[in-house]
Amino acid sequence: MSKGPITCHVLDTSLGKPAEGVDVNIQMYHKGQRNVDIFSPFGHGVTDADGRCMNMLPPRESDEARLHHKQVVAGTYKIVFKPKEYFEKTGRKCFYPWVEITFEIENPEEHYHIPLLITPYSFTTYRGS
Repeated sequence: MSKGPITCHVLDTSLGKPAEGVDVNIQMYHKGQRNVDIFSPFGHGVTDADGRCMNMLPPRESDEARLHHKQVVAGTYKIVFKPKEYFEKTGRKCFYPWVEITFEIENPEEHYHIPLLITPYSFTTYRGS
């Protein structure tokens, strides 16, 4: 199966292991009435045993992407990770139940990979490859 145009990888740096079972959502930004910022659901996935989520969106230019209006265009997006349940399953509390990362897609032909490094009390991210 081909990977989608936006992918992610979640690593639990407190254990030095991938974070399996983290719920991940992609949202697309739209300017609403009266300058209200609106993010609409666009894609969804759950990290696998390697902490990766490669199929939140169908592959670029696929029939599925066209049929379900899931073509990535230039604009602002948000990826929302929900690590609380992951930490609870491992017997730990979590200070950040959701981690929201807003990012800009300038060239929709490029692949966008967003890694998340988490612990129960911290997180960091960067643009991966």
